[in-house]
Amino acid sequence: MVVLGISAYYHDSAAALIVDDKVTAAICEERLSRIKHDKSFPKRAIAFCVEYSGITYTDIDYVVFYEKPFRKFERILNAHIFHAPKGFKAFVEAMPIWLKERLDMKSTIMKSLNKLCQQKINWDIRFVEHHLSHAAMAYFTSTFENAAVLVVDAVGENATTSLFKAIGGKIECIKQQSFPNSVGLLYSAFTYFLGFQVNSDEYKVMGLAPYGDLRAEQTQRFINIIKTKLVSIGDDGSIIINQEYFTFMVGLKMVDDRVWTKLFGIAKRDTNTPIKAEHKNLAAAIQCVTEEIFLKLAAHIKSLTQCHNLCISGGCALNCAAMGKIKASGLFTNVFVPFAPGDDGGAIGAALAFHALASDTRLLSNVSPYQGCNFENEEVEKAIKDEGLEFYFAQEDSLYDKIAVSLSHGNIVGWFQERMEFGPRALGNRSILADPRSHSMKERVNAKVKYREAFRPFAPVVTQDDASRFFEDYYSPFMMSTTLVKQGITLIPAVTHVDNTARIQTVTNVSNLRLYQLLKAFEKYAGIPILLNTSFNVMGEPIVCTPVDAIKTFKASGLDILVINNYIVKK
Repeated sequence: MVVLGISAYYHDSAAALIVDDKVTAAICEERLSRIKHDKSFPKRAIAFCVEYSGITYTDIDYVVFYEKPFRKFERILNAHIFHAPKGFKAFVEAMPIWLKERLDMKSTIMKSLNKLCQQKINWDIRFVEHHLSHAAMAYFTSTFENAAVLVVDAVGENATTSLFKAIGGKIECIKQQSFPNSVGLLYSAFTYFLGFQVNSDEYKVMGLAPYGDLRAEQTQRFINIIKTKLVSIGDDGSIIINQEYFTFMVGLKMVDDRVWTKLFGIAKRDTNTPIKAEHKNLAAAIQCVTEEIFLKLAAHIKSLTQCHNLCISGGCALNCAAMGKIKASGLFTNVFVPFAPGDDGGAIGAALAFHALASDTRLLSNVSPYQGCNFENEEVEKAIKDEGLEFYFAQEDSLYDKIAVSLSHGNIVGWFQERMEFGPRALGNRSILADPRSHSMKERVNAKVKYREAFRPFAPVVTQDDASRFFEDYYSPFMMSTTLVKQGITLIPAVTHVDNTARIQTVTNVSNLRLYQLLKAFEKYAGIPILLNTSFNVMGEPIVCTPVDAIKTFKASGLDILVINNYIVKK
């Protein structure tokens, strides 16, 4: 059975392919189109998956979309009717798109696929509920036989939070919360008010939050306003949004700026306005409330399912600080967040969910995050020569020592290896690496390489077998949760956030052999098997995909060294 999974038309479009009970390829459209958060039909991603997997379009048995459009349309229609005449402008703008292409999604997908493959095929197109796609992505990529599965995002068709129980390959929804009572939309409202981009920059709010002072009177006042005016939080983690203070239900903005300015006593921050203490404190307040909600949800799903394993997915699972708090709570023996819990991962999740239903089995092998493009040496060498760059080809036995020495001397390295990662995190195949011991390295990488805000933290990548020496949590293969840096550890200032936490990635010689070998080589020269790891891109651009992308970013940024396969290019 060959199953093609698709997510599209909201943000982070992607495609994934299952062939003979194995996920063979998956990629986000943005990596190929070079349009950040590309939401268009993932034609390039589909073409890559088909070509890489060595099949033809006619081999595809089922095409599975990651949500049910009719249910989503019903929610949008009901919201506008309920709030009429408010939101009429948004309604008028949305309807042509729905009536033209999204209401009859089966026809839209069929036409797009036929145009892509230049054939007329009668595709078997199926639809999976949005939160089931998220749940399947988490559960089926875990190793758990039995698990509680928590899905939290902005909104699917109508659900905003879903609680599932998964046993023996079967996923059952046991409880849901519906729009507009959404943790994701609540957090996005603050993302907007703090001057960041909704559906893109929520992680900036999370990164800014530790700079706020939770003990400050202003922060406590903000928390009190959120919990008494904006949202009611139940003991079970359910929430009720006070719709008087929000406009996202029907409007083109998340909130009314004037209403929130009066409520909090501070004005909405413009994008280019400097960040002040009040912005840091407001970020700290909403992060604190969000973590409280997540902990209550985790406790509730534990009481309902009595499971010792928890899987978490949906866009809100990218809040790695909240995920770290759940892990540290000890509520569950194991907590698993997949490598792509957001809408891009919905493509894999939809395919996995349908595969399990159609074949009555779950895939036996773990799904690797490395599902994208890779490039042979001939392609790499040609790309380097075409740019007129000098290069050195290092033999395998000397590559890691050479780069480790360069890193220990303060050089910042673009590290491009094998198949590209799927999802928002760079997991060592499309990464920028640097020495975490340097006090100035965070500032250097933010300002000279990534061109991004100075407050943004960086993550450490560490060998799995050494992680317990430095961090409280020592298993985090996908960089999806924060943990405390152990007391007394001062060796890694570039990857230690202001609250003494770090969003770690743990690596074994099985999960990523080349990165593992580099870490071990770095330990010989620096004394620690830890590197600063951030995504190989500059702010506003997708992670690099091809050697050409990597060379372009290398030339345009403050990177000192570029390594593609075994090819080394220096400035």
